[in-house]
Amino acid sequence: MNTLRKDIRKQRRTLSRYALAQAAQKILFQASRHPKIRSARRIGIYLDAFGEVPTRALIFALLKQHKKVYLPVICPMNQHLLWQEISIQQMRNQRFTRHQLGMKQAVQHRALNISHLDLLIMPLVVFDQLGQRIGMGGGFYDRTLAMHPHLPYRLGLAHDFQKSKMILKQQKWDQKLNTVLTPTRHYNFR
Repeated sequence: MNTLRKDIRKQRRTLSRYALAQAAQKILFQASRHPKIRSARRIGIYLDAFGEVPTRALIFALLKQHKKVYLPVICPMNQHLLWQEISIQQMRNQRFTRHQLGMKQAVQHRALNISHLDLLIMPLVVFDQLGQRIGMGGGFYDRTLAMHPHLPYRLGLAHDFQKSKMILKQQKWDQKLNTVLTPTRHYNFR
């Protein structure tokens, strides 16, 4: 799995700005039609990094629809994710901290746990036809989801090349996705 993760991450990092902008536009179109996104009121989403599908336009679109949008913050005590609400103004000002792993995160004030979210838009490196995902390797999402009985609907965003032709080997704590959106496809798993 580490080789697969490494290869896909490398492929993501080689994408041009134009290719990323095209992916963001197509994902925004896909997301605007998805019934779970349309009906959700409290949405957890990440700030993209390392060649992931850009999420900025989607975040602004959700905020303009008066949805409550939350960004993940890694809790230093237990390495679980908490969710910090953000506003359009905070997104415009880009007031974020940089975590030691390199990703941007919201400045934490009074963050919520994951059980308060209706929808969780998750990053991934690879996914398969069963909705299994491989993340960056830190286990933050899996660990956080495993600790809460009420789980939000889980939606992954990916480039088309991130779909694996083989079934991914999973551990008992790995959390499956309900849906994955790519620039050209919409995959439903349950």
